[in-house]
Amino acid sequence: MSGNGMANAERAQPVLTARAAGLVGCAECGHVHPLGTQECTVCGSHLVSRDRNSLQRVWAWLFAGMVVYVPANVYPMLRTTTFGHTKESTIVGGVFELMEHGSFAVAFIVFFASVVIPVSKFIAIAYLAWRVQRGKPGTSSHFHLYEVVEFIGRWSMIDVFVVAILSALVQLNFVASIHPGIAAVSFALSVAFTMISANSFDPRLIWDAPEGQKV
Repeated sequence: MSGNGMANAERAQPVLTARAAGLVGCAECGHVHPLGTQECTVCGSHLVSRDRNSLQRVWAWLFAGMVVYVPANVYPMLRTTTFGHTKESTIVGGVFELMEHGSFAVAFIVFFASVVIPVSKFIAIAYLAWRVQRGKPGTSSHFHLYEVVEFIGRWSMIDVFVVAILSALVQLNFVASIHPGIAAVSFALSVAFTMISANSFDPRLIWDAPEGQKV
């Protein structure tokens, strides 16, 4: 094979989108229709090739999630009362306390689920939205990144679940009791807002950039 032939073989093939092929897919059931069809013949949903307002919702919900994530780390997540003495713990403070007691595995899980995952989601969603907004070329890796963000969102509530379980189980009046702090509400709102932001993103916009379309 000649050098030109090898260069042509190694050159990435352009992505053929459904819209470029004259098709539009239903976002609800996935059925494909000819471009210009207004209503899905299977589920009756309204068909639209691209949701042009999705980026506005993505940025709005993402900003809201970042705002409420600040008090989730500043204010106490858990209030523990033992023999009349109350102790408050933030997310990071709870991680250090677990490490002091030798529970390194649990501390790592809490830190990963409560700090690493939320911050990574903020960065990933902002990165994808920024690329689409600037008309940067999209690849399959960007689409996979979106799928990971959307999938991992449901596992971000581990702190809230732990606080809810402890609050329900440990209620011994004056001897010992555990109550959720205001950070638990803020953290739950942050996770919910981030999930809504990810779900508001129209992943079909990722494939528009290689076609030279401004989004």
